[in-house]
Amino acid sequence: MRVKENLLTESIPFPKKELFLHVICVEYLDKYQLKLTFNNGIEGIVDLEQELYGEIFEPLKDQSLFQKVYVNSRTIEWPNKADFAPEFLFEIALDKQPVSIVGDRVGYANEM
Repeated sequence: MRVKENLLTESIPFPKKELFLHVICVEYLDKYQLKLTFNNGIEGIVDLEQELYGEIFEPLKDQSLFQKVYVNSRTIEWPNKADFAPEFLFEIALDKQPVSIVGDRVGYANEM
């Protein structure tokens, strides 16, 4: 049985120079849904409504605060400093719906 860390790096195009997963673009869609682009060229939609619990995430239930999401050095973050690990976001994006490869990253599957 594979562990998830191996699945992330083995089943998705991931050039060795970009071994560490990062979110490079975020777009607010609706309610608690975000469109994310990762540094491996994968783009997907995450719905974080069920993940907004606990002291740091509860304030994000206020949609006006949730909409203020931005990309920091490697993941998404909000003004209250709440953030999610990019690997966690990537897993949600893969589990919830189809993802696509965007931009000039399409050729990476053949480069490995």
